[in-house]
This record gives sequence, C-alpha cells and structure tokens, in this order.
Amino acid sequence: MTTRAAEPAPELVEGTEPRPEPTPAAASAVASGASTRSATEAASPATAVARRPDVSTPLPFTRTVWNGSAPRHVTAEAAPSKLRPTWPQALSGLFAAAGLAVLAGAAIAIVRAFLSLPFMQDFLATYPGEYHLPAGAPVGLPAWVGWQHFFNVFLMTLIIRSGLRVRTEKRPTAFWTPRGNPKGKISLTLWFHQALDLLWILNGVIFIVLLFVTGQWMRLVPTSWEVFPNALSAALQYVSFDWPTENGWVNYNSLQQLAYFTVVFLAAPVAIATGFRMSGLWPKKAEGLSKAYPIELARAVHFPTMLFFVAFIVVHVALVLLTGMLRNLNHMFAAQDAVTWTGFWVFLLSLAVIAGGWIAARPLVLAPIAKLFGQVSGR
Repeated sequence: MTTRAAEPAPELVEGTEPRPEPTPAAASAVASGASTRSATEAASPATAVARRPDVSTPLPFTRTVWNGSAPRHVTAEAAPSKLRPTWPQALSGLFAAAGLAVLAGAAIAIVRAFLSLPFMQDFLATYPGEYHLPAGAPVGLPAWVGWQHFFNVFLMTLIIRSGLRVRTEKRPTAFWTPRGNPKGKISLTLWFHQALDLLWILNGVIFIVLLFVTGQWMRLVPTSWEVFPNALSAALQYVSFDWPTENGWVNYNSLQQLAYFTVVFLAAPVAIATGFRMSGLWPKKAEGLSKAYPIELARAVHFPTMLFFVAFIVVHVALVLLTGMLRNLNHMFAAQDAVTWTGFWVFLLSLAVIAGGWIAARPLVLAPIAKLFGQVSGR
C-alpha cells in the first residue's frame, strides 16, 4: 500500500494575509450576476435595433452642385487690395480734384478782378513786389552758393527719407552701438538720420559764415519794412498768374526773401533744436532742463517742421521751373546770368547724384560706414 505524500502548505509572504476560500453563497451570487449580464447583453441588440431612427425620409438641404457633377476647380475669391481704391473712393477723389480746380479758377478770377481796381493799381505801382537793396549789396551769385545749395538739397532729401523711415520702421534690420556706451544702441536708420543731421548742420554753419562774410546776407535778410507790402503785392500777382517781373541775379522779390529768411533763420534752427532734444546727444542727467523742454514738445514740433520743408521744396521747385527755367537753373547751378542749357544739365547731374544716394541708403552700404564709428549688429 502506497502512502500519498501530503501537499506542502502554501507559503505566506510576509505582510500579507491568506485569501479566504469562497463560500457556497458567494459562488452562487457570482453565478447569478454573470447570468444577469448575459441576459442583458443578449437583449441589448434588440433594444438598439428598436431605437434606431427612421432614415427613409431625407433631411432638407440646399443643393450646391446639380446633376450629380462636382466642380473640377474651386476658384478662390481674390482678397480685396488695400491699395486699390473702391469706386466710391475714386469718384470722391475725382470730385475733390474737380472742386479744387474750380476753387483755384475762382480765386484767380477774383484776384484778377481785385487787382484791376484803381486803388489796387496804385498799390501795385507803389509796391511792385520788391524793394531796392542797400548800397554795396553784391550783384550775382558766386559759385559757392551753388555748391552749398546742392549739398543742402542732397542732405535734405536723405534726411527726409531717413526720418520717415525712422517713424515707420517697426523691426529694424540692423543696430548701431557707440564705442564705450553699450546702452546707447539705436537702429542703423536712426544713426544714419542723425549723421545726416550733423552734416547738414555743418553745411549750414559754413553757409551762414560765407553769407555774412561776402555780404550775400542782404539778399536774404529784410533791410526795410517795405518788405511786407511788397510781399503781399508779389503774393497777389502770383495768385493772379500775372507773375511779378524780377531778376533773381540782382534781387529776390520780397515774398522770396521772406520765405528764404524763414527757412534759413527760423525753420532750420527749430529743426536742429527739436532734433537735438530727441537725439542721444541730449544730456540725460539734466533733469531740470529736460522738464523745461520735454521731449514730447520736441516730437510735436519736429515732424510739422519737416512737413514745412517739404512744402517749401515743392513750391520752390515749381516756381523755378515755371518762372524762367533755364535762367533760374543757370543762377543756381552754373553761377551765370544767361539763358543757356548749362545749368539744366548740371541740374540733371545733381538729380542723378541724389537718386544714387537715395538708392545707396540701405544697410548693405551703410553698415561698413557705421562700423567706422561704432559697432553694428543684427539685434
């Protein structure tokens, strides 16, 4: 008779308790739950079929493609151009231009009728538009005036261009940092603008010195109170298109003299003073001076001053071309009082130089020059 060995008892892991054997009642409960789930799962498909919605009637919809064919190419709607004016805007512009033309014509007719009155004829005879210069006033324009004029136009053009770029530039592509002052980093465009300002100031100082040394100041600075009625007379003659007869080689009319005096001795100093306040050259530690002359005031005046220069340039060039172009260009660019084409060709050459400077005013050209005075970086 073989004796069966007893099975070893299961080992208990330390920290655990032995799992109790299921009782007959628990086993019957588990079996009952399983049978209930089976019955539920068996009934669920029937319930799902019974709850399925009726799809025999199609839902209402709007047809976009007919006859069962779809478009081969979908044409995207073109985005409206922001630069192209709409028809109402174009018509408004045309009506505005027509209105200005009508007003200009009416002004010319009214001023002509006004100047034809007897007392205005006496006024024009007394004040023809200019007065005699003091004795000893120089006659003619020396060559240095022409050179100064060209440099001034060249610098002013680039100053206006760079100034507008500074106002509209959102993310500068390059920066300039002065040596020994890492906190003084500015955009390369602003550096170019300020460098042009310094050259323009230097050119202006030389011009003022030569103006008073040679006596040419008497052509720009009014020396008689008669300048005001003569300026009014010249203005009325310009508006009437019966322009005053003059010889700029000898004397400017009074309206010109006041305009040139305003540009040289009033507008230019205002531009310099406001630009200096906004530049990095302004002393940062002068708190009292900064409060007396706030930067907001400088900004509010600087831009309108630039607009004044632009308006002056437009009117000045227009009158030069319309009141004896060849002779005026000879005065300004050839230093001679003659009706020849010399001044005209020099004028075209100067325009080519200005255009070249305009095109060259970009970081690729400016960066090597700026590196001579500081550090140029991309950020």
